[in-house]
Amino acid sequence: GLQDSSFWSGQAPVLNNTKSHTMMFRALKTSSKLNRISAAPALVSPFLHRHLSTTTDNPYGKVKADAKEALDASGIKSGDHVVVGGFGLCGIPMGCIEGLNKTDIKDLTVVSNNCGVDDWGLGILLQSKKIKRMISSYVGENAEFERQYLTGELEVELTPQGTLAERLRAGGAGIPAFYTPTAYGTVIMDGGFPVKYAPGGGDVEIASEPRESREFDGRGYIMERAIKGDVALVKAAKADTYGNLYFNGTSRNFNPECAMAGKFTIAEVEEIVDVGQIKPEDVHVPGVYINALVQMNVEKKIERITTSKRPEAKEEEEGSTSKAPSEAAMRRERIVRRAALELKHGMNVNLGIGMPTLASNHLPEGVKVMLQSENGLLGMGPYPYPGEQNADLINAGKETVTTLPGSSIFSSGESFSMIRGSHIDVTILGALEVAENGDLANWVIPGKMVKGMGGAMDLVSCGSRVVVTTDHCSKKGASKILKSCSLPLTGKGIVDLIITDLAVFEVDKEKGELVLTEIAEGVTLEELASKTEATYRVADDLQTMRAAAA
Repeated sequence: GLQDSSFWSGQAPVLNNTKSHTMMFRALKTSSKLNRISAAPALVSPFLHRHLSTTTDNPYGKVKADAKEALDASGIKSGDHVVVGGFGLCGIPMGCIEGLNKTDIKDLTVVSNNCGVDDWGLGILLQSKKIKRMISSYVGENAEFERQYLTGELEVELTPQGTLAERLRAGGAGIPAFYTPTAYGTVIMDGGFPVKYAPGGGDVEIASEPRESREFDGRGYIMERAIKGDVALVKAAKADTYGNLYFNGTSRNFNPECAMAGKFTIAEVEEIVDVGQIKPEDVHVPGVYINALVQMNVEKKIERITTSKRPEAKEEEEGSTSKAPSEAAMRRERIVRRAALELKHGMNVNLGIGMPTLASNHLPEGVKVMLQSENGLLGMGPYPYPGEQNADLINAGKETVTTLPGSSIFSSGESFSMIRGSHIDVTILGALEVAENGDLANWVIPGKMVKGMGGAMDLVSCGSRVVVTTDHCSKKGASKILKSCSLPLTGKGIVDLIITDLAVFEVDKEKGELVLTEIAEGVTLEELASKTEATYRVADDLQTMRAAAA
């Protein structure tokens, strides 16, 4: 049973067998026995007596009445570092964010993958000017985020998504720093990227610091420092009174890493149950990381509701007269149908936002792949039917999706472990610029457009095959296939294949040159040369551009 020396000394009791454990917690869960706790000295120690609330539903003292009480308990103050879970609007602790917005606290450094949208999520803290610095991977469609940064009102430390997850995990695990191949050879390694512009924009007031770099086994790595937060705000579907957390769908994302990284972690949950009501194997975050719980049911908003047409709707559409596709749509179709041929049976594949995602619609017959989404899903299925969308199930593009048999869901940290560890076979993503040596730029136009690198830097640096899909020329007619990139790099010498609407190029990394292997029907070599800045050689077996079935 219980070792008496620790039991009565006030130390944590040691349980020697299951029977004693069961007896003790039956006592804790029975209100009549809790109300007469002193009458059961054989079952409840002075240690437990001191640490129990007088209420039966809050035995560990972690359950708070509302967000204000939880925030007060955390001791949060102006100037603190706050780490916040969520991805897009999925899995965000909106109730706690609203509670924080009602306080006079300001000058916060907020660490989160992104900053919500203009009027929801962390976006409301931006609107009220409570955030001094954002550490995130993605600006996305938050216009106010981008505006404040470019005009010098907000400090922004852009960090690759997988690196951000690992920095948080390391902070919670007591690891001060680590080496990663992500962003080696980019401005993240070299430093000097704008963190803060001078008021009004233009001049750089604060620039990023360079990273220490080293080689291991002939491969380049940079050192990243861990992140810890004074306070962490996370969101889960369910918690028990000890703080064990359970998440629905992809709402897990960054929440486990943020929970670990907080000195004081507040979990906003939809339901609180007694201990034992969540099976041990269903606990996604152990309660040891959680200091306060608050039950709130705040509206869940979906950033991008995407649905599939039901079979009957497709039949009706096929029977009606449809508009001829635009020239841009035909170019896109040509690219994605060619990209689909790069997907082989049994592959684990990551498809970037936009055009790359469409490649999965043209898989050759008999080919099955597992689509990985970096927000924590392997085995992504099609868009749901109208009315069946789930705010807790989205992809990395914040679109509503479904799962397939064999799917698995995990945290952002786990997602990038499988990416960084080269367990993903191929990545297909878009580009602003691609160079003849395989350099890729696709995340920022300094001073003009700041979307952030998201997970792209992690995906291209992991050693897996990288396929770029892009229009051959920009909207202004300038070539996007260049001798060298002028924009900040996503990855250096990492592209294996380039697919455009005009041609397919393989990258010969040993020689640092492009090889033209396929050319689109109706495109001449002279036309292609006039629209391509990069130098390339023509393969001896040049063929017409291939395509998967429509």
